[in-house]
Amino acid sequence: MEKIMKIKEIYNFLNEISPFELQEDWDNSGLLIGNFEEEVKKVYLTLDIDESVMEKVEENSLIIAHHPIIFKGLKTLRGDNFSSKFAIECIKKNVSYIAMHTNFDKTHLNVYFATKVLGLDGESEGFIFYSDVFMEFEKLVDLVKERMKLNYLKVVKSRNFVKRVAITTGAGMSLLPLIKADCFLTGDIKYHEAMDAKAKEISLIDIGHYESEKYFVDCLYEEVKDLNVEIIKINSQNPFNLI
Repeated sequence: MEKIMKIKEIYNFLNEISPFELQEDWDNSGLLIGNFEEEVKKVYLTLDIDESVMEKVEENSLIIAHHPIIFKGLKTLRGDNFSSKFAIECIKKNVSYIAMHTNFDKTHLNVYFATKVLGLDGESEGFIFYSDVFMEFEKLVDLVKERMKLNYLKVVKSRNFVKRVAITTGAGMSLLPLIKADCFLTGDIKYHEAMDAKAKEISLIDIGHYESEKYFVDCLYEEVKDLNVEIIKINSQNPFNLI
């Protein structure tokens, strides 16, 4: 029997495992392109949408991405910016688009990254995962590099020894005032944010935005792999290169 599902069936399943109402007020998760009555045979999982994704996605299918293709209201669809360019591409191919962003961060992604990728035990408090590690700062850095398969990490060393770490995938430095740990692992750390953390004697390890959130695909796949539709992991490419 052919495997096929309506968008609303997939959406309702996603809403059960990670309610869209948990998203932040500024977020725009949910069904952003398409309609609930559309039927699809293939679902593609990706962190973001880019040229490499659009090349692989077949017509009349569904993309489930971590980042919303539209954050703010669009007044035009001229294709001269990220949102309108790929919205047009999706419409041309009749590709629907569901974003699972801050709701999935809270329910799944931070826990998955901390436990499955870094191999740490602990507990989640909203956007922040805490783990008691009790190790020297340099050993913690080496552990993160090894687990994430990275050659380099940007760090701020404020203490020689780390008792407790806080972890937020993506860009989490706005949470610094809430951090109750010796070291904070997050991405997109800016200069003045680093200075602020050092003044608070909180060490930082910049785990990158793409580098820490690319695991969205593997994390979500474990939840949706048994749906009555073909699930395909593709993932977008990191826009940054080291040269």
